[in-house]
This record gives sequence, structure tokens and C-alpha cells, in this order.
Amino acid sequence: MEPDRRNYRMYLSGWLIAALLAAVPSPYPPPQAGEGQGGGAQDAPKGSDERPTRREVWDIALGAKIAELPDDFMDYACGTNGGPPSTPLTGFKDFRRCRPEPSGLREVYFRYDDELEYWAKANNLAAQMEQYIGTKTYGFPITVSVLIGDVAAVRGIRIVSDPRDPTGDRDEAYLLRNFLNARFGREGWQCEDQPAESGETPVAGIFIKQRCTKEMDDGARGLLVTRHLRKPGQSQYDPHSGKETINQFESNVRFELVRMK
Repeated sequence: MEPDRRNYRMYLSGWLIAALLAAVPSPYPPPQAGEGQGGGAQDAPKGSDERPTRREVWDIALGAKIAELPDDFMDYACGTNGGPPSTPLTGFKDFRRCRPEPSGLREVYFRYDDELEYWAKANNLAAQMEQYIGTKTYGFPITVSVLIGDVAAVRGIRIVSDPRDPTGDRDEAYLLRNFLNARFGREGWQCEDQPAESGETPVAGIFIKQRCTKEMDDGARGLLVTRHLRKPGQSQYDPHSGKETINQFESNVRFELVRMK
């Protein structure tokens, strides 16, 4: 049976926000193997009742040497500023094949291992199938990458909501910012709400065009950009047919965490 994505997302959002606010999160040190999402994806065979785990971007610590990074991700490639992958790579170690950004950092795109997805399918767990299809964080489809400096160490991570993933509700992508705020602390963000330009309108009464930055304790800087709006020419209903349009809006989040030195 196809899971009800909206009801599942509401359940997942409420549970995760409550869990995050009930604890003091530690955003950088990765969990030890077997804790949370920190273990490898090989803990249980497909079809087993024992739930496997998989590594996520949160298991990658800023400052980690490339040779020390986990190697159980997949589909490595040069990144395109948070967009789709370009030149395929065999792993993080090939980062020098990627063109440096203006900052001098090189972006390496990757995807999460799909072991959990197959485990959920084998055990007929609809909610888990929904959660672990594709590369996601807090249930939201994302494009994820690491930013690597010339000394072969991780200087940053980049997470961008992925509109290409058909398994998510695109009009809810902007809600990812709530989870990132909870993870890194709601205080201390310097935010600028940008005004609507000509032709930009709200989506279901909500207009968000915000850019936030935060200086972290360990010398890293967080960037959180959120957009939820209709661009010029987009509307909820087709002016000719009167039918409701599909995906005529922009709803996305961009998050970057970069250690400045």
C-alpha cells in the first residue's frame, strides 16, 4: 500500500522537532558506529528483522582528513554548487579532479547507501520505505556534498533540498530549516528577510525569502537560505483552463557549514 506522505511527514516533523528540542544536540562529532545513523550499512542482511543503519552527512566531521572518511556512500561525483552531479569519481580521494570554487574549495557530491531502503521493502515497512528512499535528512530529499580544501581535509558540508526527487512533497521543502535550526541552536542567527521583487507572490499565504548566518563556537560559519514563493509568471491556477497547476512555485533550503580556517 502506498504510504500517505503528508500524514507521515506531519508525524515525522512533530516527532523529530520534539526529540531535538528535548536534547542538547552536538552538531559536529559523528556518532560512534552503531549509534543512531552513525554505523555502516552492512549491519544486517536484506530481509532481516534487525534494522541496519547507514552513514549520513552528519557523520562527516569538519577537519577530518580525506583518508579517514567513511567509504560506504555511493555515486561520488564533482558537485555543481548544490546541483546535480557532474564528473563521476571513485571516492572522496579523487577530489582534485573537481574544479575549485571561488573560495578555493572543491565540492564532492555523494549519495547515501540504499541498504536501508531495501531492508524496509523486504520487511514491508511503509513509513521506513518513505523515509529512506533516496538521500534524505529528517525525511526531506536533499543533494549533499562535502567541501574539501587543498590540504585534503573537509572544510565544509553543503545540503540543498532536491526538487528532482519525486518521493517528497515539494511544497514542504522549506520546513527543512526548522530541523536545521533545532540542530544548530535557534539563537545567534543573523537573518535578513528580503522583500518580494516584482511578480513574486506567496504560496498558500506564505512568503519566505530569507538568508541567515551564524558564527559557530569552533570557527565554522553556518549559512541557511530559505525560499518559499511563486516567481513571476507562476500561479496556483492556469489562467486559461482554470485548472490547478503543478509545481509552479519555489520551495527550497540551502545549508552550508564551513570552517573558515
